[in-house]
Amino acid sequence: MNPSVMTYGALGLAITLEIVGTTLLQKSAQFTRLIPTVAMVICYMGAFYFLSHALKTIPMGIAYAIWSGLGIVLISTVGAVVFRQRLDLAAIIGLGFIVVGVVIVNVFSKAVTH
Repeated sequence: MNPSVMTYGALGLAITLEIVGTTLLQKSAQFTRLIPTVAMVICYMGAFYFLSHALKTIPMGIAYAIWSGLGIVLISTVGAVVFRQRLDLAAIIGLGFIVVGVVIVNVFSKAVTH
């Protein structure tokens, strides 16, 4: 399999597990509910495991920028859809800038290995 697919697949899994873990953090009710708390810990451990694999190829700053940027946008979407948390226009514009920044880094940066 193509190394780039494996690398970005690992990063995608890291992002997905971080989103699920953060959602479970909300569901854990400040660690008072056992199952969401344990599942959250497992998700975060998996997220860092797959991030570590992505770091074999992608520079740390770039990988973290992609992970945190997409994580912010996706968890904001989960908050809006699942938890009915409202995003105002300024928040939506700011999230749009984050997406644009991630695209710029991935498309134009010479630091990103494809």
